[in-house]
Amino acid sequence: MNKKALIIIPAIIAVVIGAALAMRGGREETRTVQTQPAARQAAATQAQPPVVSSHQQPAATHSQATTGARVPAHFTSPPSKASLRPTLEPEQFTGPTREAYRVVKEIPQTIAQLPCYCYCDEGFGHKSLHSCFEDDHGAHCAVCVNEVLMAYQMEKSGMTPAQIRDRIISQYSRPEDIPYPEPDKQDKKKAKMLH
Repeated sequence: MNKKALIIIPAIIAVVIGAALAMRGGREETRTVQTQPAARQAAATQAQPPVVSSHQQPAATHSQATTGARVPAHFTSPPSKASLRPTLEPEQFTGPTREAYRVVKEIPQTIAQLPCYCYCDEGFGHKSLHSCFEDDHGAHCAVCVNEVLMAYQMEKSGMTPAQIRDRIISQYSRPEDIPYPEPDKQDKKKAKMLH
């Protein structure tokens, strides 16, 4: 091996180890915040924007108190429209996915106040259900699409964002009650052809 390789390989290993330690340190910080007493956590929440992340839970709803399920990240009050990132154009999609992207454009502040029960706040750092539609994540996730369409129907029936959020938390905190979509007719035909 030449001298450059002997220098470069340990340098790369050191960078990888340093990155791993830095990521682990971030997780330790999250765990520390998670275990804060309620009073200190409430004070910290008031000093920050109203985003509820995986380590800042809203007050327990009835369903959360009875199930003990974690509520994914969401805004607890309506963010300004200007503070929300733009969503993708509905015309890029078809069917219920197109409708969901259209709804998010129509009622972005309501959607931002809703948690996403595909738990993308952990995997992708999403801040609310709105985040799922800022890229194509929502197009690939039936949970995201179903939540948006359900929220739209509830808002049209006169429910407030807080009432919609409570209903979604109640329904999605019990995995056996999550409304997964029925496969469309094309999917059924494909499945028959495979058998």
